[in-house]
Amino acid sequence: MKKLFAALLFSFSLSAGWAQCVSTEQDRAGVTAACQDYIQAFYKADTTIAYRSVHPLLQKRGFSYSAANQTYSKQLEMPFQALVSLAKRWNANGKQANENSVQKVQILDICDKTASAKVTAVWGIDYIHLVKEEGKWWVMNVLWQSVPQQK
Repeated sequence: MKKLFAALLFSFSLSAGWAQCVSTEQDRAGVTAACQDYIQAFYKADTTIAYRSVHPLLQKRGFSYSAANQTYSKQLEMPFQALVSLAKRWNANGKQANENSVQKVQILDICDKTASAKVTAVWGIDYIHLVKEEGKWWVMNVLWQSVPQQK
């Protein structure tokens, strides 16, 4: 029994060491800023904000809900240039979002080169993967869906 306990404790200590990432306040601030920029690029219809924090190799995929059909779309894909184009026009009239609109960033994990966060905005929920290049955090991958439907 002691050997089993020792083996389990040893295995747990190895896996716990591998699974933990250490981040600094500077990293937390950088990840939060990149995610806020991602939201603000759409809310303010300002593409310069997108260029500041969204990586040019972005891959964004997601699912839009149709209330009329009561179903989600097939997977939609959006590379960086399509994101810039959408950000320019999505809230150009100011009717989609304003300063009171939800813009929540929840950091899920930060390691030395990668991070993940959950963003909640008026359009729904985005799970974001970020990459750190030359000390700066960039939004690299996004998986999103429209506001979840009540069941």
